[in-house]
Amino acid sequence: MIAFKLHKCDHPDTDKLFKITGSKSESNRWLILQSLFSDLVLNNLSNSDDTRYLKKALDSTDHILDIGHAGTAMRFGTALFASQAGKSVVITGSDRMKERPIGILVNALQSIGAQITYLNKEGYPPLEVTGKKLKGGTVTLKANVSSQFITALCLIAPVLENGLEIELIGEVTSRPYIEMTLSILKKIGCDIQWDENFDDNVEKISIQPIKNVDKLSQTVESDWSSTGYWYTWVAFQNIGYKISLESYYNDSMQGDSKLQDIYKKFGVETSFEGNKLILTKTSDTIDQQLHFDLTEQPDQAQTIFVTCLGLGINVELTGLHTLKIKETDRIEAMKEVGSRFRESVITTTSDSIKLILPHNSKLLHDFVVDTYHDHRMALSFAPLCKFTDVQINDPMVVTKSYPNYYEHLKSINVSITEI
Repeated sequence: MIAFKLHKCDHPDTDKLFKITGSKSESNRWLILQSLFSDLVLNNLSNSDDTRYLKKALDSTDHILDIGHAGTAMRFGTALFASQAGKSVVITGSDRMKERPIGILVNALQSIGAQITYLNKEGYPPLEVTGKKLKGGTVTLKANVSSQFITALCLIAPVLENGLEIELIGEVTSRPYIEMTLSILKKIGCDIQWDENFDDNVEKISIQPIKNVDKLSQTVESDWSSTGYWYTWVAFQNIGYKISLESYYNDSMQGDSKLQDIYKKFGVETSFEGNKLILTKTSDTIDQQLHFDLTEQPDQAQTIFVTCLGLGINVELTGLHTLKIKETDRIEAMKEVGSRFRESVITTTSDSIKLILPHNSKLLHDFVVDTYHDHRMALSFAPLCKFTDVQINDPMVVTKSYPNYYEHLKSINVSITEI
């Protein structure tokens, strides 16, 4: 296994412009809909592994589909193939994918007539999916499940004979990702109602079927999740430092666009020039004790944790319960790797992490980042090369979402060697 050493970068170049790949989350939603409605034309698709795996699966005529680590390909693909009469596939993936639960989605699909069989462990991939013409109806889910399960159901709703009603019980997790899905469905002409007060502690999403979609060309906005690593980088710099990213919209439907507000607390201001996003370090005045509820932005947990680690700020992050079933247990991975960077006390629960730093907390030596097959471990911890050399093991996991990351780092004067 290779490793990269990112050498300490005291004087990074400023005023750089990066073109970020299209949003993985948007791309994968649009690809599912394109497979259902062929008149959709898509531009600026993500070049991430997740999107490439999904596109390969959708284009394949093979019976066995291996989607690697791509969680959205597993969830969205399961629902799609279950709704396609005459389609019979086995969906499998990496060893870690076979440990990621999918029973909630399978149960929901089976409740409306889907034919899905577990080939190994009950509730986990690999799955054998025999497509059928599904009528739809009503499904009920706990609202705090992965938004990908809910989105998978929403995306096939337009081709179900009776559409779909999804009743969500309890507090909804990752609401912006569901809102993104529904916004995309509205763009293709779906009639959607989201009753947030349907019943006591219950929300209901209703999606009506549609026959076809008028020819539509859609350009995917660049990935806001990937901007988080640059927000961290800018937060580490001197006042006046700035970089620009494209292509972004001020009225983005991506939940991680909330980073604009979050990083004001770290002295980073966001501005727009057309579709160009400009990040500027404007202040060094930062509260030394912060708290963020990331229920709606769980993918930014590592990013914000690393920002606080680098700046020496105490922080508590909550709303992280979905992170334990990602590519790795991200809560424990943050604790393990974060403790190697500087003197600290890091405590965790099943849905939170707390960083407490002693006065004048010292940086430790020989900082090594194990990635645990998780792209966000490499992406999030890399900016710490502002302060010290950073060794990243299995560094190319970044291709899952941001294949050009190291090239972009090199372009701002970060020296990277393979070891």
